[in-house]
Parts: sequence; structure tokens; C-alpha cells
Amino acid sequence: MPPDIEAIAEQVFTALADPTRRTILAALASGGPATATDLAAHLPITRQAIAKHLALLAEVGLVTAEPGERRRVRYRLHSAPMQAAQQFLAALARDWDSPLGGEGEGGDPRPGRAGRGAAADAVGGGGEGVCVRRT
Repeated sequence: MPPDIEAIAEQVFTALADPTRRTILAALASGGPATATDLAAHLPITRQAIAKHLALLAEVGLVTAEPGERRRVRYRLHSAPMQAAQQFLAALARDWDSPLGGEGEGGDPRPGRAGRGAAADAVGGGGEGVCVRRT
């Protein structure tokens, strides 16, 4: 998996870890482009706090800032980073869905341990010290 996709996915996951940022993204998804002031009118946080969250979302690339009239900046969703994160998750899921037997090339003979694949490369380079439990 290309390292740039992993880096983008990491940034997206970090941005999405905060519930306020998820709420802002949901508001933009349902209501379309908006200013920090527009969002503050509908969310229980200050305009300044929203502006800080929007700045981080813009840095990650999940939103783009568009200058408007009277120096008002409108924020619009941008899906490319989310698509990169989805590609990362799809590669991880492919590895999880592959047979987990330990007799293949590079496999670990211990039960439930997979060989090195795209997901192992993406999440830590080989699995040493990393245990993923599937239920």
C-alpha cells in the first residue's frame, strides 16, 4: 500500500476521532457549504471553536475554504481524503478476510496469526507486538 495513502488515512482518522469535528462534517454534508458563523448558529459551541475545528479539517483536506462576499469564508466538503481512508480500510479488510492459516508463505504457525500482507505493512510493518482479534 502506498505510504501516502496510509499517512492520509491517519490524518483522516485523527480528524474524525473528535465528535465535534464529526458533527461539523455532518452539518456540512446535510446543509451544504457554510461559514463558521452559520455552523455556530446550529451547534452548541462558539464560532471561534468551530473556526479552530474547521482549520484542522481544512489542513487534513476534508473541507475547502472558499472566499465569499464581505470576507466571509464558506467551507465545503472535499471527499478525496475520505476516499483515501476508505482505500486503506478496504486493503485492511482484504487482509482480514483472507484465510488466516499459518502454513502459507511468511505465515505464523500459531493459530489466528496471519502472514505479512498489505494490512500488516500498513499498520505497523510486520505485526510484531500488534494483535488484532476478530470476533
